[in-house]
Amino acid sequence: MKRIVITGANGTIGTVLRKGLSEYEITPIDLPEVDVRDYGRHLKIFPRHDIIIHLAWQTNRSDNVVMFSNVYRAAIEANVPRVIMASSVHADNFYDWKGLGLLTPDRTAVPNSPYGASKVDMEALGKYYSQHGLEVVCIRFGGVNPEDTVDVEEEGFKKVWLSHRDCVGLVKTCIDAESIPNGFIIIYGVSNNTYRVHDYSNPLGWAPKDNAELF
Repeated sequence: MKRIVITGANGTIGTVLRKGLSEYEITPIDLPEVDVRDYGRHLKIFPRHDIIIHLAWQTNRSDNVVMFSNVYRAAIEANVPRVIMASSVHADNFYDWKGLGLLTPDRTAVPNSPYGASKVDMEALGKYYSQHGLEVVCIRFGGVNPEDTVDVEEEGFKKVWLSHRDCVGLVKTCIDAESIPNGFIIIYGVSNNTYRVHDYSNPLGWAPKDNAELF
């Protein structure tokens, strides 16, 4: 049984994953018990785990840099082979996308906010650490809500909706993959929505099952 740490385990996606990943041994960490900015705590918790799923995020950008930097560094020091990092569709501005075809993760990202820019920074640092023995998967999560519904008053939500079932399926695929090609990938985490603008194709073989227009 794989042992997995989930940071930000009490958040929306963390709650979905703790329920959906019941076949693994989960170590949840979140405030107030564990501050993800505390590097020393990571070095006590991370050893003997197979994967770190980093979901924790704060509104303060500098705190986020500290947190994701800590996760990468501590994973290397604790000999954790793989991390799954929660990036976001906001890493690249999909609101104004008028290009041919779908947005792919291999194009140069144009963040639509400081939040999105922080996610791009996180991905770039992951690319660096992937050259030093750490397997890194960055999932650009779309819209996940606690109720698993699509009737959300947010611009473009049905384009980026990610169902709970697809969310769990994507993360399980990233957990169970034998290896990560070239040590680093970015995947768009959106369901197979009729009006989606993101290309979710990936080398791990994950494909979503749900569609916001049919849910």
